[in-house]
Amino acid sequence: MEQKKQITVTSPLLPPLEEFIPYLQQIWDSKWITNNGHWHQQLEKALCEYLGVEYISVFTNGTLPLITALQALRIQGEVITTPYSFVATTHSIWWNDIRPVFADIDPRTGNLDPDRIEAAITPRTSAIMPVHVYGNPCDTERIQAIADKYGLKVIYDAAHAFGVRSNGESILKAGDISTLSFHATKTYNTIEGGALICHDAETKQRIDYLKNFGFADEVTIIGPGINAKMDEVRAAYGVLNLKHVDAAIEARRSVVRRYREALREVEGITFFDDMPGVRHNYSYFPIFVDAEKYGIARDELYARMKSRNVLGRRYFYPLISTLETYKGLPSAAPENLPVATRMAEQVICLPLHHALTEEDVKRTIEIIQDKR
Repeated sequence: MEQKKQITVTSPLLPPLEEFIPYLQQIWDSKWITNNGHWHQQLEKALCEYLGVEYISVFTNGTLPLITALQALRIQGEVITTPYSFVATTHSIWWNDIRPVFADIDPRTGNLDPDRIEAAITPRTSAIMPVHVYGNPCDTERIQAIADKYGLKVIYDAAHAFGVRSNGESILKAGDISTLSFHATKTYNTIEGGALICHDAETKQRIDYLKNFGFADEVTIIGPGINAKMDEVRAAYGVLNLKHVDAAIEARRSVVRRYREALREVEGITFFDDMPGVRHNYSYFPIFVDAEKYGIARDELYARMKSRNVLGRRYFYPLISTLETYKGLPSAAPENLPVATRMAEQVICLPLHHALTEEDVKRTIEIIQDKR
């Protein structure tokens, strides 16, 4: 029997090779392959224009901006965050010798619930680190009001939120700092990379020092920095990929529309709709499986999809708060996180990327509708 091709959750946005070769030739001819070269500078400028922000620093991956953001704002003590995210969110707090404090999430968005943030604040709390989960914007106004009331900083993990706007404004302007991931699985990628967005030149300068070992000049080191610079090859790739990202977002939008039309009436299957006034980038399409109503549990559906070469992802599962490193924290108790616990036990992210065919989408839908 002929084996059907694998359908995966993500596929990198790859520009045509013939378009990239001239960029590589320029890098080769210049003999400048890293350390704030031409393409690094061009990428930061292009991203500022595309994203509608004033200050951005590009990084070699999406985790180092989180670590550096906490350093740049001199955060200590405790940081309130979500357990429903990729582990890098909480790891960045731990690596800075800061205590993560988990709060529950809003079932309508998957984001940190503002109603649970205030109750988690202690005298040691210095910041809030929310995540724009699946690219759904957090309730930034309420979070900022809480931060202002208690004198806290706000660092947004916007790894999924490239290009997302709310009421015409970039959500990257919220809070004190936002971070992005340009990993190959993202809507926009630089193969591996990330960025940090701030709101003033002084903070941008401090960030740029910190991501280059702390060097201010050849003989001056202003602090214990790290090596987080992006090289010229990936920066050039990012400049080129930016020309294709809008087409990729539209292709993803079409897939999401098809999923919603087909699955809306399937009992026991729910999903997020677009948020009013939001320009989404369709990073992921999670569905949530209510075993009692659907008839089979999430893991059984996941296994059936996998057996037919449709490779979904239980994203985010397991909860960060259940991991060995963090489960001993008082805030990690499951009774403190009922919504996040339920969502993690029900979620499957369906294949969603610009290269999916109509046949790919149809096959995925049929497995979910069939239940066999």
